[in-house]
Amino acid sequence: MKEPNWQTCTEDEMWKFVAAHLSKNGIDTLLVGGAVVAIYTEGAYRSGDLDLVLLTYLNSKLPQVMQEIGFSVKHSRHYSHPKCKHLFIDFVSGPPGIGEDLKIEPAEVKYDDQIIKIYSPTDCIRDRLASYIHFKAAECLEQAAMVAKKYPFNRAKIKKWCTGEGSPKTFDEFEALLAQ
Repeated sequence: MKEPNWQTCTEDEMWKFVAAHLSKNGIDTLLVGGAVVAIYTEGAYRSGDLDLVLLTYLNSKLPQVMQEIGFSVKHSRHYSHPKCKHLFIDFVSGPPGIGEDLKIEPAEVKYDDQIIKIYSPTDCIRDRLASYIHFKAAECLEQAAMVAKKYPFNRAKIKKWCTGEGSPKTFDEFEALLAQ
C-alpha cells in the first residue's frame, strides 16, 4: 500500500489509504459527509475532513491502528497526521443514517486487496439534501447537484425520501438546480 503525499493528498487518496489500513486490521468503516462529495466531484469541492463511521466496534484498538500509519488523536474522535495540514479524520457516531433512513447500502470499492465503503452517489445526494433540509445549509443543495450532474442516481428514491423527510419542495429545488 503506497502512502500518499501528505502535503498534497486529496480526500480520495487519504480515504483509500486509511480505510484500507483499517480494513486490514479488522476495522470496517463507511465514508460519509462532505469528503464523499469531494471524491465524486474529483476535487471540484473540498471538504477539509473525512467523516468515517465505524461499522465494527473496536474503539479500543483504533488509536493503535491509526498510530501505525502516523495519525494521533487531536481531539477525542479527531485524528491528524503531522505531515498533513489540510485534512483530518473524524470518526463519527453510527449507525450510518440519512435523515430517518438507517438502511444504508454503501458502495464498495476494492483498494489494495481490501473492500472499503463509501456512500453511493444516491446516498451522497440524500446526505447533502438532509443537511439542506435540517440545517438550512444552502451550499449542501449545490453539492448534491454537483454529484448528480456527474453520476447516475436513483431519482425516485430521492424524491420519496424528501417527501418522507417532510420536505417535498426540496426535491423540486434540487430538480430546478439540475435543470440549470
